[in-house]
Amino acid sequence: MKIIILGAGRVGQAAAASLVSESNDITVIDTDAERLRDLEARLDLRGVVGSGIDPQVLAEAGARDTDLLIACAASDETNLVCAKVAQMQFNVPRCVARVRTSGFEDGSPLLSREGFSVDHILCPENSLVRYIAKLVEYPGALQVREFAGGRACLISTRARAGAPAVGQEIKLLREQMPDVAVRIVAIYRRFADEPDRFVSCDGATRIEPGDEVFALAGAQRVPQVLAALRLRPGQPPRQVRRIMMAGGGVVSERLARSLAAEPGRFHIKIVEPRSERCVALASSLPEEVLVLQGETSDEELLGEEGIEEVDFFLALSDDDENNIMSCLLAKRMGARRVLALINRQAYAELMHGTQIDIALSPAQAMLGELLAYTRRGDVQAVHSLRRGVAEALEIVARGDRKSSRVVGRRVEDLPLPPAVHMGLIVRGLPDPDAPPPPEGEAAPAPASAPLAEPEVIIPRSHTVIESNDHVVFFLPHKRLVREVEKLFRVSATFF
Repeated sequence: MKIIILGAGRVGQAAAASLVSESNDITVIDTDAERLRDLEARLDLRGVVGSGIDPQVLAEAGARDTDLLIACAASDETNLVCAKVAQMQFNVPRCVARVRTSGFEDGSPLLSREGFSVDHILCPENSLVRYIAKLVEYPGALQVREFAGGRACLISTRARAGAPAVGQEIKLLREQMPDVAVRIVAIYRRFADEPDRFVSCDGATRIEPGDEVFALAGAQRVPQVLAALRLRPGQPPRQVRRIMMAGGGVVSERLARSLAAEPGRFHIKIVEPRSERCVALASSLPEEVLVLQGETSDEELLGEEGIEEVDFFLALSDDDENNIMSCLLAKRMGARRVLALINRQAYAELMHGTQIDIALSPAQAMLGELLAYTRRGDVQAVHSLRRGVAEALEIVARGDRKSSRVVGRRVEDLPLPPAVHMGLIVRGLPDPDAPPPPEGEAAPAPASAPLAEPEVIIPRSHTVIESNDHVVFFLPHKRLVREVEKLFRVSATFF
């Protein structure tokens, strides 16, 4: 696929690195020639110096035969105008734009072909808010990724000694929780003086204390899975109630407003050093959110505000170093769980597995949303994992036994690569592409009639794939993605 990326900032660079690794033809446009030279030296792509709203620059970048434009420059206006010029002047078939301004949503007339010609809006801040809100909802999880419209989740957590599933083989977990649809798809194990190592999972694999365990389960079963991997028998789960945020930026403001929508559930404090920003936050946020002026690297301030009683400390400022130091200090002073927002990928990798519970990269949080638009076949969701090395993929089975290599066939008969792990199947979701019933046939049941709930299935060797099944895979290496997509592609000539 030929892709143009406007903007070589953090989001643009992360998108370029991921898409280049999938053998796409990438061209990056930016006004900073030095930044482009550095990017060309590190990645197999082409850089074009200039403004993305200039038709001559777009033409030089190859817009006439481009499949996808990703506009992720710093300015919303630049991204929107670039998308419009690309569609009107060069008829680029698909455009994705990064827009921070609220009020732009997918499906809005403003984004139609008569408007700005944007097929999908990317907002990293909103992606972060949704991601962190899930971590608040499921205490103990290091990652929570949703599939099938939120009906299934991929979670990762650090296994603790004494928990029922820890120290046992995976097949015993199935016996202990026979009614829970869960599958352990990957384990990353700690070893002295070397990086975490991927451990392939089967029934005989033993879960060890300290393992980072990835599990796929129905959303309603996530608390049970976390308890089996983290809590001693009889130990009640501790809910997040007291939250402190370091930094009063856009992410903190939107997250606080989202959490405060449930009155009385959370006690939220935001610590911000700038007085004018404190006033703006205090006037715009609900009154139950307490805004304090100060520095979270101030030990005295943290002590006065009861940091030892904080369930979740979130360092969300734009300064990586401040976020890291604030989290380390808060953890040392007794905060139960800490999260640092880290823009530099190298810093995030260094902090992973240290005293900082979660090192979150903004680009990685929204990268999956972008990747879903570059994939072949009917890919519904993509989530980049383990700093872009691994991936979780939701793909829909289409066609019938004549046109598909998966529909109507048992799991054991599918020619999947050995390392690919089929985690679960969600069956019974509405099919938006289903044709309407022929004229004269019975109309669908009225909206008031009860609808069958979609079913979350843990596939066995004898499970048969049906059309419109949403199948979720865990892939330890991104190079396996194309093989899975090719397998699920519908072909009129396949028999």
